[in-house]
Amino acid sequence: MSRKTLSLLIAAGVSVAALTGAVTLRSPAEAQTASESPAPPPAEVDVATVLARPVTDWQSYSGRLEAVDRVDIRPQVPGTIVAVHFRNGALVKKGDELFTIDPRPYEAEVARAEAQVAAAQARVKLTAADLDRAQKLVRDDTISRSTMDQKDNAAREATANLKAAQAALEIARLNLGYTRVTAPVSGRVSRAERTVGNVVAAGAAAEPLTTLVSESPIYASFDVDEQTYLRHIAPMRDSGTIPVRLGLANEEDYSRDGMVEYVDNRLDSVSGTIRVRARFDNADGVLVPGLYARVKVGGTKPYDALLVDDRAIGTDQDKKFVLVVTQENKVEYRPVKLGALQNGLRVVTDGLQAGERVVVNGTQHARPGMAVTPKMVAMGTEKTQTAAR
Repeated sequence: MSRKTLSLLIAAGVSVAALTGAVTLRSPAEAQTASESPAPPPAEVDVATVLARPVTDWQSYSGRLEAVDRVDIRPQVPGTIVAVHFRNGALVKKGDELFTIDPRPYEAEVARAEAQVAAAQARVKLTAADLDRAQKLVRDDTISRSTMDQKDNAAREATANLKAAQAALEIARLNLGYTRVTAPVSGRVSRAERTVGNVVAAGAAAEPLTTLVSESPIYASFDVDEQTYLRHIAPMRDSGTIPVRLGLANEEDYSRDGMVEYVDNRLDSVSGTIRVRARFDNADGVLVPGLYARVKVGGTKPYDALLVDDRAIGTDQDKKFVLVVTQENKVEYRPVKLGALQNGLRVVTDGLQAGERVVVNGTQHARPGMAVTPKMVAMGTEKTQTAAR
C-alpha cells in the first residue's frame, strides 16, 4: 500500500470517530428533554349517574281494535223510505234520526185504533149503567137473577174490549214511532244502504239500512300465551288495575294508556292462548275498529330498579358490561345483568348500585384502569343519546 493511500484511510477513520463522538455527546441531552415533556391530559368522557326509579315490567302483544257497541240498523216496520237524515260516515248522537219511513199508513192505523178505544169506552159506560139498574131491580125482584148475570157479563166484556182496544192503540203508536229510525247509541255511521224511494221489510232478516259503531271508548283485543298469563296477568286479573299501553302501526312509541277490561274465562286448548281485552279512550276519534294494535301489558306491580342509558352498555363476547368511573376518576370494567327496556332506559338487575357513574359517551377513549376527565350529563336525555351516536 502506498503512503498516500494510507494517509487517506487514517483521515477517513478520524472523521468517522469524530462524528460518532458528536452523536454520542448529543444523545443524553435529547433524552433529558424528552423525559421532561408533559404527559397528555386524561381523555374527557361523558358520564351519567345510575338512576333508581320504580318501574313496571311490560309484555308486548299484537291485537285488533274493536268497537264497544256495534249495531246493524234495521227497520222495525215495513214501508217506503222518504228521508235520509245523515251524511255517510258522519258522527251521530244517541236519539238522532237516521231514516224516515212513510208514516201515513201508521198514522191512519193510530186514528183507527183511537176510534176503537172511544167505541169501547162508550160500550163500557153503557154496560156499567145497565148493570147498575139491574142491581137495583134485582133487589126488588123486578128482574130475574139470570137477567142480572147477563148485564154483569156484558159489563165485564165491555171492560175487556176496552183494554184490548187500548193495547191495539199502543201498538199502533209504537209502529208509528218506528217510522223514525233513530240512533240507539252515539257513534259513527257507515253509508246508507237504502236511500229515498226504496221499500224496506222489517225484522231481523231484513237487510240493514246502515251500521253504527260507538267511537269512545274502544277495545283492543289480543291473545296471551299460557305462561305469560300465569306469570303476569292471573295474579292481577281481579284487581282491575292492570295497566295497558297502545301503539298504532305508524307509531314507534305507545301513545295511549288504558286498563285491562276483561280476561276470558277459559284458555283455548288448541292455540294455548287466552283472550284479553283492554279499554282505551278515543276522544279524538283516531282509533277505528279493525285497526292493527300494538299492545303492552304491565304484568307486574311497580318495583324499584336501577336504570342506565342503553347506549352505555357494551358487549364482551356473551357478556354485557358498563364502564364505571370511580371517585378517583379511574375507569372500572363492570359486568352487568340486564332487564327490560323502560322508556329508553335499560333496567340493570345486577352489577351496579344507585348513584354510581357510568360512561355514556366516549367509551372508545376509556380503558379499564386509566384515568379520565368525567363530564357529567343527565341520564337518558336527548343530549346523551345524540352524543352517543
